[in-house]
Amino acid sequence: MLTAFIGFVGLLAIAFLGFPLGLSMLLAGFVGVGVLRGWEPAMETVSQQIIDVALNTNFAVLPMFLLMGTFVYRAALSDDLYDCANAWFGHLKGGLALATVAACGGFSAISGSSAATAATMAKVAVPSMRRFKYADSIAAGTVAAGGTMGFLIPPSAALIVYGILTEESIADLFIAGIIPGILTIAVYMGVIAIIARIRPADCPPGERTSWAHRWRALYKVWAVMALFLLILGGISFGLFTPNEAGGIGAIGALAFAIGRRRMTWKIMFEAILEAAHTTALIFTIIIGALVLNSFVILSGLSAGMVDWIGSLSLPPITVILIILCFYVMLGTVIEGLAMIFLTVPIFVPIVEGLGFDLVWFGIVMVMVVEISLITPPIGLNVFVLKSMLPDVPLSTIFRGIMPFFAADIFRLLLVVFFPGIALFLPSVLS
Repeated sequence: MLTAFIGFVGLLAIAFLGFPLGLSMLLAGFVGVGVLRGWEPAMETVSQQIIDVALNTNFAVLPMFLLMGTFVYRAALSDDLYDCANAWFGHLKGGLALATVAACGGFSAISGSSAATAATMAKVAVPSMRRFKYADSIAAGTVAAGGTMGFLIPPSAALIVYGILTEESIADLFIAGIIPGILTIAVYMGVIAIIARIRPADCPPGERTSWAHRWRALYKVWAVMALFLLILGGISFGLFTPNEAGGIGAIGALAFAIGRRRMTWKIMFEAILEAAHTTALIFTIIIGALVLNSFVILSGLSAGMVDWIGSLSLPPITVILIILCFYVMLGTVIEGLAMIFLTVPIFVPIVEGLGFDLVWFGIVMVMVVEISLITPPIGLNVFVLKSMLPDVPLSTIFRGIMPFFAADIFRLLLVVFFPGIALFLPSVLS
């Protein structure tokens, strides 16, 4: 275990120096295996993991959903989603913020990216909220928090990665994320309603739109909603696999963008290039994580931690709460997706040894990692917002986030203590 501890300290050290995360994990895992078993087995471990990842057809699901998300993002379909949400909610107190949360949920469902959701909604929603004299803290906080839903709502890249690392069903993970995703939207809307009641001057109602405009706005996004329902429905009822769903989603998003005349050859090339770049980045991290996982197993760290926790005689739920507190603290210094790669090899054996369902833990893990996207000082979505709104101080953004942070803790505890929130749909559809 001492070797593993030294390896993780070295990993964090070189990662904080700016070395790419995937290569940092690859180097730490390679050196660790080399020290424990010899350099020739270490070389064989690295080469075998690269070959396994390259030939594993399960990994095809990731680039396909990434491509779908980039088609949707590049085709600027977020404008239509926000217009639709604004038409239905904008006239209420805090209505533009409510519309932003609804649009973030819709865009997350078809992009699977928190950063893309936050950046896009900052351009689409914040100007409208400023025009109606919304406080900058509420406008920025709503977009930053709403953007985190891209981490949870299927098709989530985080759930795909967790499923790959733990060999859990990606279909079950997607289905399990539906109700917690809806819960997130409902809780965030509740936060906005409370703020609107306490500080009505900071989030006044927008313009009331006619019913004709509302139905026209809804008509603009029906195909996107249908695509999302087709993907999840097809996976849920076994009509096609997650891999096939990724391909269907990418082709559907492309066809929809072409039909709406939002796609050009230039935009399509940029979307494919962006998806390829992101895929290469994530695959490098996956290979590094798998090599690091080999080192963790050889070092006996996971088995040792399971034995140590068992010796403490703590109730299993207490262990889970300790792990989640660790995630919240770790999220203040490490980016969300990186936490999944770094911690899955350590914590999943512990959770499995305690008898918890790994699909449930995947949802809980992704939910707590979502929180890391808006926690200081590394909150990724906060800095995305800052880059999009350079005139808004970081302190203002964090002040706006605080009510949503409290709501995140509340909904996380709901899923922890009531696992059926996440497991009901997979149990019904299995």
